[in-house]
Amino acid sequence: MTTGEHRTQSATVDEYIAASTKEVQPILRKLRATIRRAVPRATEFISYRMPAYKLNGIIIYFAAFKQHVGVFPPVRGTAALVKAVKPFAGPKGNLRFQVAKPIPYSLIARIAKQRARDNLKQVANKKSARRSRKTARQTRLFAGRPTVDRRNKRATRQTV
Repeated sequence: MTTGEHRTQSATVDEYIAASTKEVQPILRKLRATIRRAVPRATEFISYRMPAYKLNGIIIYFAAFKQHVGVFPPVRGTAALVKAVKPFAGPKGNLRFQVAKPIPYSLIARIAKQRARDNLKQVANKKSARRSRKTARQTRLFAGRPTVDRRNKRATRQTV
């Protein structure tokens, strides 16, 4: 069954797995358990008619197709991880795991953990940049204005 063959949109991951073919259901269940174990704080939901997991941003999507299970978005990270996923990379960098072959669940767990770390770094960088912009804006706004020194109760001028 392809993602497009799900006639009705699944509201939960359980419904998505139940609507998939019998051959792929055990793979999807184990894939789901692997991701949950790798990133236990991730929130599970359906997005783009596929199961998805997020924690400070999207971690991973997966979908069942006739011949393979797809994992999205494309993998970035350490050189070792990129090298490890290369045999499974599709034309756009998304991963394709053939249903007829053993699924590398440990590799999928590494991908989920790496994406969670990357998302955490992005959040930290955004907060740091936001603080820097706020400080710079305050400096521009109050530059040269008289301020009151609360300890000495006298007016002083800020210089930049």
